[in-house]
Amino acid sequence: MSLGDPHERSATAGEYVLGTLGASERAEFERALGEDAALQAEVYAWQDRLLGLAGRAAPAEPSAGLWPAIEARLLSGPATSAETPTRAAAVPAANDPAWRRLRRWQWTSGLAIAASLVLATLLVLRAPAPADAPRYLAVLQAPGSNTTGWVVEATAGGQLRLVPVGTTEAVPPGKALQFWTKAEGAAGPTSLGLVRAGQVTELPVATLPTLEARQLFELTLEPETGSPIGRPTGPILFVGRSVRL
Repeated sequence: MSLGDPHERSATAGEYVLGTLGASERAEFERALGEDAALQAEVYAWQDRLLGLAGRAAPAEPSAGLWPAIEARLLSGPATSAETPTRAAAVPAANDPAWRRLRRWQWTSGLAIAASLVLATLLVLRAPAPADAPRYLAVLQAPGSNTTGWVVEATAGGQLRLVPVGTTEAVPPGKALQFWTKAEGAAGPTSLGLVRAGQVTELPVATLPTLEARQLFELTLEPETGSPIGRPTGPILFVGRSVRL
């Protein structure tokens, strides 16, 4: 963990908010957090981002034993006085009691989104990118079930990556997955080509008609050579809108 590197710093703050840091990394991060107002602001920014995405998920009541089981795993092992700083207490991690009271963390679908964001954090924030280039993330979910299947991450002036997460159904014989995008207000979607199930797809952002917040990305099921009419003809399998990081 190197908090001197801006990309690593932001990525680590995101993992801290999600509660995915190991015990020693979290203790080290919290020691820095107590002395660094800019790092505290980074944590607050990640809290805002993640709460907004979790708000899309359908409510689900966790079982009575879920939190104790999670806490037992995250907090296993005795903490020394050096591992329990007090000055960072105003900036809680996602697994602290203050966040547990926020009902906007809707657990069943929210955890799937969080897992996708951990992956996207590593892909977007720890990859080389032009200085100050806007970065975007879209979590693509199956309509109806809210199952997360893919993550889109893109950097203005750089690359777009479509990354599979979780397990998705096999594509039927004679069919293919086609990738589409549509900015708000655009007359129609633009095809970004065919993609293979379970494989990462990369393409230059320059090939997109635009890249902006709330841009629609979706995967549809089409004939094996792609849509014959230049717009989606089959069912939407996964869909989501981009957010600027």
